Amino acid sequence: MLVRFSLAVGLAAAVTLAADYQAFGQSGSNFRNTPTRAWRRAGEVIPAVASSPAKSKKTAAPAAKLARRSGAKVTSGTSKLPNDHGQVWREYDISPYTVRVTTTKRPEQAIIDWVLRETGYEAWHSEPLGILSATDRTLRVYHTPEMQAVVAELIDRFVSSEAESQTFSLLVSTVDSPNWRSRAQRLLHPVTVQTPGISAWLLHKEDAAILMSELRRRNDFREHSSPHMMVNNGQATMVSAMRGRPYVKDVALRPNVWPGYEAQLGQVDEGFTLDFSPLLSADRRMIDATIRCNIDQVEKMVPVVLDVPTAASPRQRTQIEVPQMTHFRFHERFRWPVDQVLLIEMGMVALPVPVDAKARTLVGGIPLPLPKTPPRADLLVFVEAKDRSGQAPRISRTPQDAATSYSGRY
Repeated sequence: MLVRFSLAVGLAAAVTLAADYQAFGQSGSNFRNTPTRAWRRAGEVIPAVASSPAKSKKTAAPAAKLARRSGAKVTSGTSKLPNDHGQVWREYDISPYTVRVTTTKRPEQAIIDWVLRETGYEAWHSEPLGILSATDRTLRVYHTPEMQAVVAELIDRFVSSEAESQTFSLLVSTVDSPNWRSRAQRLLHPVTVQTPGISAWLLHKEDAAILMSELRRRNDFREHSSPHMMVNNGQATMVSAMRGRPYVKDVALRPNVWPGYEAQLGQVDEGFTLDFSPLLSADRRMIDATIRCNIDQVEKMVPVVLDVPTAASPRQRTQIEVPQMTHFRFHERFRWPVDQVLLIEMGMVALPVPVDAKARTLVGGIPLPLPKTPPRADLLVFVEAKDRSGQAPRISRTPQDAATSYSGRY
């Protein structure tokens, strides 16, 4: 009797489960993808199944990472720009300048750079709130009226049609000895320089031509850039003479190749780069210019002997090199009248153009002793304003056109 009752209960459960499966099959649902709560019987309690430790870690890791990143409080802010200091929005049309500059893809970047030089970087990243953005047609500025006046004056210097025909000549040269100053002292008018060890002077056009003629007669005078290289107003240009110098910087043991190690080569660049960025004043009487000069020179390669033993040569050794270098860095801003020439003396610095030792120690086929110190030279930079035809501009002098340097550094 008990067996019959158990069989009846089991048969009823089987019939109920088959009916549920058939109902879900007729509705077109996938039985395996149906959520558990959709097919379990009403009132039935299904015991919870513990998840595996691997799944728990995968679920908890993103939550923990999100919690670590949400340390700062972030809000959506207000729907308008703050103007607690009276900031105003202005849009400047810079297309008269950007259209005529074809030497670079983004001529508006020069305007951004000069605005930052004139106003300072911190003025746009602190209080009061400021916005500076440019496209190839429009410069958008959000700042105080005082700052807007500075930006407007600077934009006028770029978009002025008269500045279109103005170019600049930049000559980089070296002299082995600074004794050239003994004969040129009467022609030089000193200019204040912020960088220690650097000197600068202003020369009249005629005096600059006389000095250049005297320097070119010297055997130790060398020019490192074309004297007729032209630079557009407001744009930056670079004069560079760099070369790579290879050396063995390390070794890696390779037992399967001969001689049991592999040399790892490195390269250091030596030479000089000079960045020049000029900008005329609105009345074309004064020049603002930033000059940046970097010189890198390999004084010598210091040898280091390493042990690289192998089974065939247990006492095998090889040599690597460590470069001993000298660096020169200069960054200054100058202001001077357009009808004068600016001369900057960088001092006795590392020779800006690499010269082979053999070429410097042979005179007339007679070998000379190798120099004990790396080559040095007096670096001179001549900057002169010219027009498109290559002629120096002629302007009438006024008492206000005093030869003064820029008070700030950059």
